[in-house]
Amino acid sequence: MAEIRDEELRERTRALLEEVHPDDPAVDRVTFRGAQFDHGLGMVHFPEGRGGLGFQPKQQQVVNDELRLRTKTRYRDSIVNLIGIGMAAPTLLTYASEELQKRFLRPIFTGEEIWCQLFSEPGAGSDLAALGTRAERAGEEWLVNGQKVWTTLAHVSRFGMLLARTDPERPKHDGLSYFILDMQAPGVEVRPLHQITGEAEFNEVFLSDVRIPDDWMLGNEGQGWRVAITTLMNERVAIGGGEGVGRRKPIDHLLDIWKQRTESPTAARGSAARTAVQRDRVTQLWIESRLLEITSSRARTARRQGNPGPEGAVGKLTSAELTQRIYEACLDVLGSDGLAYAPGYELRRPSGISRDPQDAAMHWYLRSRAASIEGGTSQIMRNILGERILGLPSEPRVDKDRAWSALRKGDAE
Repeated sequence: MAEIRDEELRERTRALLEEVHPDDPAVDRVTFRGAQFDHGLGMVHFPEGRGGLGFQPKQQQVVNDELRLRTKTRYRDSIVNLIGIGMAAPTLLTYASEELQKRFLRPIFTGEEIWCQLFSEPGAGSDLAALGTRAERAGEEWLVNGQKVWTTLAHVSRFGMLLARTDPERPKHDGLSYFILDMQAPGVEVRPLHQITGEAEFNEVFLSDVRIPDDWMLGNEGQGWRVAITTLMNERVAIGGGEGVGRRKPIDHLLDIWKQRTESPTAARGSAARTAVQRDRVTQLWIESRLLEITSSRARTARRQGNPGPEGAVGKLTSAELTQRIYEACLDVLGSDGLAYAPGYELRRPSGISRDPQDAAMHWYLRSRAASIEGGTSQIMRNILGERILGLPSEPRVDKDRAWSALRKGDAE
């Protein structure tokens, strides 16, 4: 990678802001982030012409710090396009043709085209490689039929990353291929799944005779599992790095509630939850959150240097379980007030976090239940860590060399 002094990178960032400034009312998000991409300051470790300058990954922080110092309007990748920027972009950079990279990377970064991930299926569960959605060759196209589930933000997505079976006579991991799916193509139907929070950020997606161009396959035919691993490793870093959709850090939420309750009139009457035991609990959670931030920072650096390794699973597992414990602590501190869920259970699409810390605590307590399932369950994460980091023997597999078509439901592991 090219070397450049940090000061030179700051000068490039200041030059960008002289040309187009996000605080200018006439400049919208797409205009500014498009200019940032064109200057190579969106993802500085990407090649020139694709949002970067071929610099060191760590130097993105120099750009981010300069933008933070000189602007009031900031755009977080996790809100603009979490799946597109966090998962699709690095997968495209690794496996897509130059033509496809030039087509897709810029609108991903600006947020003009939201992406989703079409992996999970009703019949596969945590065993992703057992999926049954079929893609059959039809001339210069592929004809896709099947069903996906738990597809985050499919209802607002323009494109999706699709994993489908192209050879049912091969063992389950070998018969898969990876495609870019146009979510507006005929035959794509998206249905909402309402969660315990009342929101519907997840969806079912039904695919009926959907046509995909042959050159929208990433990697070679039958190598979809390898491409999917790249996406999944980046997904775990994105989720485990505390980049939840539209929310602040859980530990900051807990500290806000702790401070609010301490200063409340009810605290003076002794009814608010502020005890020495709880103070120790909050302190311990803060320490663990800081450790997670440091670990996640290392994982993000690894991702920017190429693609992350199993360390992404460490962050994902730890983040999921720590987030649940933090929001349990939030409700304990709130006491009986924490049981109220002011927004009720009105069905709605996600629109960002409430500014009311009490309402948000109940919302995120309920939402955090999904953290240990989405993006790979905690059990799957422990398997990855045991086998790939600790070197423990793999679980026995009865389906390793058997054709997927010969497996009965429940045989696959």
